[in-house]
This record gives sequence, C-alpha cells and structure tokens, in this order.
Amino acid sequence: MDHFVYRDGGLHAEDVPLTAIAEACGTPVYVYSTATLVRHHRVLDAALAPLDRLICFAVKANGNLSVLATLARLGAGADVVSGGELARARAAGIPAGRIVFSGVGKTPAELAAALDEGIYQFNVESAAELEMLARIAQEKGVRAPVALRVNPDVRPATHRKIATGARETKFGIPREDALALYRAAAAMRGIRVQGIDVHIGSQITELAPFAEAFARIADLVAALRRQGIEIRTVDLGGGLGVPYARGRDAPPEPAAYGALVRELVGALDCRVIVEPGRLIAANAGVLLARVVLVKETAHRRFVVLDAGMNDLMRPALYDAVHEILPVAEPAPDAPAITADVVGPVCESGDVFLRDAVLPPLAAGDLVAIRSAGAYGASMASAYNARDLASEVLVNGADWALVRRRITWRELLAFEERAPWLDNRA
Repeated sequence: MDHFVYRDGGLHAEDVPLTAIAEACGTPVYVYSTATLVRHHRVLDAALAPLDRLICFAVKANGNLSVLATLARLGAGADVVSGGELARARAAGIPAGRIVFSGVGKTPAELAAALDEGIYQFNVESAAELEMLARIAQEKGVRAPVALRVNPDVRPATHRKIATGARETKFGIPREDALALYRAAAAMRGIRVQGIDVHIGSQITELAPFAEAFARIADLVAALRRQGIEIRTVDLGGGLGVPYARGRDAPPEPAAYGALVRELVGALDCRVIVEPGRLIAANAGVLLARVVLVKETAHRRFVVLDAGMNDLMRPALYDAVHEILPVAEPAPDAPAITADVVGPVCESGDVFLRDAVLPPLAAGDLVAIRSAGAYGASMASAYNARDLASEVLVNGADWALVRRRITWRELLAFEERAPWLDNRA
C-alpha cells in the first residue's frame, strides 16, 4: 500500500498535489511519503511481534536524512555498509546502539570510526576482516561485538546482480568454514562474539529460499552452542520483495514472512535483526518527471522524459520494471498509445519502459515513475554532466524540500585544471 492517489483530477502524494511540487522544485524530483514509510515499518514490526526484534533500515536503499530521521522516530536502527552511511545514520538521530555495520570491504578507518561510535554489531564477512577488526579493537582497549555473516549457499530466484547467498558470490563466510572461524573469533581478545548473520539477496518474491537459509542458520546456532559459543543475535538480513507493477506476481506479505521467522528462529531465544530497505522505502517514493517531447518514427514512438538513467538506474542496471502514471488523471474512456518511455541520456540503455500502454502524452506533461523510493536517489549520478535531482518529503498536507537540486555548475566547481594546462595556446 502507498499514499500516491488520484484526487481532484491529479495525482497526489498524501494531501499534496504533485503538480505543486513540480512547479516549485522543477523536475526531475523524488517525492517521498511519510505515511507510507510509517505504515511499512509498522506492518513489518507487527509481523515480527512478539519476538525481541530490531529493524535496521538499509541505508543504501535511501540515505536521505529526513527519511532516516522519520524511521528513527519509529525506533528503527540502521544497517550501514560504509563510514559515510554510518555518519548519515548518526546525523539523522539513529543511536549507535541500533546500528549494524555490514559489507565485505570495511576499511581500517571505517572499523575504527564504528568502534569509536560504539555500534551494536559488526557483521564480519571474512577471516581477514575479523583479524583486522580484532587488532584495531585491541589497540583501542575495547572488544568489538561481532556476528559472522555466513553464506548458506542458497540461490533465490532474483536478478543475478542482487543475489548474494550462493557460494560463488563475494559475500559471507562459507557455511563449512563457519565453526572453525567462530572458534578462532571466540579466542581473540579484541572480539566479543554475539551473533550470526545471513543475507541471501534482494527482491525475493517467494518464501522458500528464506526458509532454506534460516533453517541452515538455526542448525548452525545449535552447533555453536554445543561447542560453548553463545549466540544472542540472529541477523536475517533483508531481501523480501515488493510489488513494482500491478498484474505481476505479488511477493509474500510481511505477515507470512514474520510467521516463517517465528517458526524457524523464534525458539532460539535470540534477538532477531532484520535489514529491510526496499520493503520500507520503494513504494514510499516516486520520481516526478516532465515530458520533453514525443518522437515518432516509422517503427516506434518514444516519450522522452527529462529524467534519465542517471536519476533512476534500476531499469538499466537490473532490467527493473517501474509503473509510470500520468500526473493528470486520464478520463475513463481516454484513448491509449503504445510507446517506449525513455530518458535523454546518450545511452541505448536509457529506457524506463518498453511498449508501455499510456494515455496520450505531450511535451510538458508530468509523469510519476512509481516505486522509486529505494535505490533511486541513492544510486543516482551526474552522468552526462546532468544535475542531481532534488528530493521532497511529504507529511499529510505539508511538504519540504529535503535535498535541493545539485547542479552541474556546483559539481564543476570541485574540479581544477592541471597547472600545465593553465597557459592556453
């Protein structure tokens, strides 16, 4: 469920007409709904009750400070994968005691900063990282709270670029190596073993891969306890998919996911950590764009937008499908056109939808690209020397510009000519 609906002839974000935001901020612009963020967090939290639980929002999905602060007020923590994301989470008001640090390439400086902050848990992904963390923690006179990320060798049916649970990926520690590494960790003076971590991928639309992975992790917890290694947290990662387009296969509801978690790990008497990103944020945001022109050829019709793959790269990167709606509500008997909806970037892959069936569109019309609240602005770039889109947060009838447009002129100011190029011929 989201809070983008037609009202009085136009698409609204909660009680705010999107036309008003476009007129004030220009396009392209990301628009996020507070009501949707709140609802999705509460639905997931209820699904995991009555377990001892910690919902750590995946900052990589949407790192906007106002989005993070909204979730922090609900009691959410953060799953971070860089020192920059750690700083963002803290700046948004998320307590260090609700932050877990994931990722395969944490640098010594990032580990040191996280130790100084006193974060809740390091999700360690290799023996080399464990040794590095132990050394840094010992130098600081502290013990790092650690969970080892175990790769369960589970292959969910998702895009290969967002599948992380198979043994050939770069993520995690092979299941067969986990017991020995846990024993080594328990003997390290700079390490305090507290949990176990697993994450098998993203946009997973069936429960079976989760069931397989969680059962393997539960077996490993039992084996660790038999060897005297106490496990107090089970981090199950994220990955539950969301509906990107109506009419496609619907992913499981959070309630069904929660029931599975309770069944497979509820008896372990551990704090359960989950790391949702898109589940919370995807359908809480749209990318608002304007039609630049409609290009007709003998073979195709192209609706060209002022938003491109640099603004929302998921279709180009993952072949993702995002529903596109006209902001002006079409009449029930409005004719339909078939067109490719594309951006202005000089790449053949700059396509949002192929063979989209839409009401007739003309230059100047506004459209909303749905389900863009996760991995939209956070993955954007200034490719083709294009501006970085602004971001807006809506709360009922109120809205605020929460990141202004970053222009190519500002980005150009970060560069300097090499000194030997100053003397122009």
